[in-house]
Amino acid sequence: MGPDENREVPFEEGETVMRVAVENGIDGITGDCGGGCACATCHVYIDEAWIDRVGVPEPDSTEACMIEVAPADPKPTSRLGCQIVLNAALDGLVVEVPEGQ
Repeated sequence: MGPDENREVPFEEGETVMRVAVENGIDGITGDCGGGCACATCHVYIDEAWIDRVGVPEPDSTEACMIEVAPADPKPTSRLGCQIVLNAALDGLVVEVPEGQ
């Protein structure tokens, strides 16, 4: 999968963006800590159209610290995929894997 390629992947409610990405072989998302908010290897940028939607809460202090040390430049829309729990309201959520991750 190239850096400019878009993919739509299935998910079950309750799964995280990180888990769905790993299960579907999305390049750049490895989830090294297994979803413990301890490594930033699932750093994503939430599409601007989705950032204020229900189900995408602001990062807590632990997540914010991990985003700051992520290998790719953090943006205001940066999140860790392990902290975004998917539900029906997030069907169609668009995220971007940062370049160089």
